[in-house]
Amino acid sequence: MQTIDIIQAEVPHRSATGTGRVMMEVTGLTSHYGRIKALHGIDLQVKEGQLVALVGANGAGKTTLLRTISGVQPASGGSIRFIDSDITRLRADRRVKAGICQVPEGRRVFGPLSIEDNIKLGAFTRPASEIENGLAKMFELFPVLKEKRALPAGTLSGGQQQMLAMARALMGSPKLLLLDEPSMGLAPLLVDEIFRVIKDLKAQGITIVLVEQNAHAALSIADIGYVLETGKVLLSGPGRELLQNEQVKKAYLGI
Repeated sequence: MQTIDIIQAEVPHRSATGTGRVMMEVTGLTSHYGRIKALHGIDLQVKEGQLVALVGANGAGKTTLLRTISGVQPASGGSIRFIDSDITRLRADRRVKAGICQVPEGRRVFGPLSIEDNIKLGAFTRPASEIENGLAKMFELFPVLKEKRALPAGTLSGGQQQMLAMARALMGSPKLLLLDEPSMGLAPLLVDEIFRVIKDLKAQGITIVLVEQNAHAALSIADIGYVLETGKVLLSGPGRELLQNEQVKKAYLGI
């Protein structure tokens, strides 16, 4: 796959391995669904240029954590700091304008709208003069979307819809890209393709938080991994070190 330069908002990167400043700091984060506490004091740090993987079983709190970071799910305690600003109570649309863009679980494309219009929806925070250039870059990154650009998004396969959801998020010029289960329900060849795109984006220095049930694939490309269990951080460390952890092997890698 060809390497494509994605238009990004201006954030100084020191290296793709994330040795620069802290971009996001989550401290003591809690969140509730009614009376049910879903997050129990999560502490998490993401540096510029890092790919941070969140792994764990269903119900561990991975998606809730991403939704709370993006502002879709309200925090009930703790704090989220993003580029030196407290965004804990900031509206979701303001977080997008600040540079946090999410690819939601299940893609959530707008089926009746054309593929091109779906992509353009991701650029609502950008000047109109940048949209066509951004659209061209998305079609270069995902050629199949260019071929089908005028068709309704609902006609796409699951893998193509995942590409569309990623293109839509990238149109927002993210400083921080949140990916929620990008490989869910995809055939192995499509999973490989999606992960190639993720690695390409990481190589460009885009900061990524990846939620993924395929723990081996996620930790293999992650700078830092967090293992979540029942809304708490069970383990954390460099991705490849977690791959060798006996507890992780037994619980999440089937080894």
